Amino acid sequence: MQGTVDGFTHGPVMPVLAFLVACLGAALGLRLTVRSRPTERSFGTGRLALGALFIGSGIWTMHYVAMRGFTVQEAPLSHDRPYILAGLAVAVVMAGVGLFIVGYRGATRMALITGGALTGLGIASTHYLGMAGIRFRGHFTYETPLVVLSVLIAAAAATAALRASLSARVLLSGLGAGVMMALAVTGMHYTGMAALDVHLHPAVSGPAADGLPPD
Repeated sequence: MQGTVDGFTHGPVMPVLAFLVACLGAALGLRLTVRSRPTERSFGTGRLALGALFIGSGIWTMHYVAMRGFTVQEAPLSHDRPYILAGLAVAVVMAGVGLFIVGYRGATRMALITGGALTGLGIASTHYLGMAGIRFRGHFTYETPLVVLSVLIAAAAATAALRASLSARVLLSGLGAGVMMALAVTGMHYTGMAALDVHLHPAVSGPAADGLPPD
């Protein structure tokens, strides 16, 4: 049985709030990346690590704020805590690896592509881990082309955000880079949700449902 999905239960409020949360985390994290200094190893490393924490937390928070607007009409949803925590860890670690590559190698083409791809994979992994942790009377399936597109959107926009952040010289440019990263997160999320199909398990009925032995 096909489930009835509503991804915007509260209207535009949750998507807008999710986007703003992602913007804030990304802007702070990318700003710290710009201000890290490769010549001052320990100081630069600390800023990059803090930047990864901001960006990863923004990715993770965006997903769960947006999911507040996601419901399946026929079934209540719950979340497994280990998947929630794993999603946060993956977001921070993958964003951190991407930032360290770009932070220490500079704005070279290979560094940007590698860092952006890893950050994009972190965004996608956080999303799909969160979805895997949803428990309800049914299961999800995905349309492969849209899943692939969602990962490509995340990687491309994250790469553009990293490049913009490294060329930023004023606060406004840094905010623009944060918006690009937020677009990577929200674009990936809603493309991934568009790939989703919900299949409900048949309801158990009859004597077995009441705990009685069959006749």
